[in-house]
Amino acid sequence: MSERVFLALLNGAFDEAQIGGLLALIQTLPPNAQTLTGAARAMRAHVQRVPYTLKPGETLLDTCGTGGAPKSFNVSTAAAIVAASVTPPEDSSVSRVVVAKHGNRSRTGRGSAEVLQTLGVHVDATPEQQAACLQESGVCFCFAIHHHPAMKHAIGPRRSLGVPTIFNALGPLTNPAGADRQLIGVYSDALVEPMAQALANLGATRAMVVHSTDGLDELSTTAPTRVMHVQAGKLREEMIDAVDLGMPRASLDQLQANSVEHSAEIMLDIFSGNPSPYRDMVSFSAGAAVVVAGVCDDISAGIELAQQAIDTGKTKATLDQLIRVSRDT
Repeated sequence: MSERVFLALLNGAFDEAQIGGLLALIQTLPPNAQTLTGAARAMRAHVQRVPYTLKPGETLLDTCGTGGAPKSFNVSTAAAIVAASVTPPEDSSVSRVVVAKHGNRSRTGRGSAEVLQTLGVHVDATPEQQAACLQESGVCFCFAIHHHPAMKHAIGPRRSLGVPTIFNALGPLTNPAGADRQLIGVYSDALVEPMAQALANLGATRAMVVHSTDGLDELSTTAPTRVMHVQAGKLREEMIDAVDLGMPRASLDQLQANSVEHSAEIMLDIFSGNPSPYRDMVSFSAGAAVVVAGVCDDISAGIELAQQAIDTGKTKATLDQLIRVSRDT
């Protein structure tokens, strides 16, 4: 049913009042995996795709989250670049991780699009340029507004409502490059299991859906994080605490960015190899991301690989290459 409704919405069958009413009604109901699955299938049918074909040994990853949670800095964006720069160990079945980072602007003005643009990335690159970024740098940015043109019908109602809607959850489920491995942070604990089940329904190879117990939509160093694993169509839940992995506990105050420029500075400082609570947070997420990508089996090993990539300068080189290739015409 939801697939038919959202196909009609994306085809322009509803006016703004009807769309606003539909979105508001859905938000009053408990999150539902079947609703998410059907709506995601409708959006996937309209997506403008990135024309990239995986090479043997490559795996395709996304770290796009839902947004809508208390804001720290751009953890998932930084983690995407780190994960793309990781060198898999010789005994890994994966030779290279490529990351198609799906994202958008934020109501705070500090979304993934804004911070990457501040760093110098051409966020309005064409799908062909994005494919070139994947080939040459191992990472690209897929700006949601360009890949989901049918979403224009919902722009007005979403802005008017001013709260997260089902479309926040649908973004991570509709990667334009077709990523089948995902690390997804969600803004509400109630979304963890429905999102994971929707991923399983949609054929994800491997995924983690995460929400920290203090409200962040990230694998957090500030509190234990609830994690729902998706693999081979099955779900497995666990609670992961960064402290148990040897990482220091941070406070939310230590992870704040007061502007998009500050967030960009934080990312550059991390990529320069400087120790900080910011670096710990990104290493944690990137470590989980490379586990999802199939590079290694446990997050501790993933964190070590992520930190090696940062410390050897590979992460900064990956960012520099992304900036350059995204601007090639």
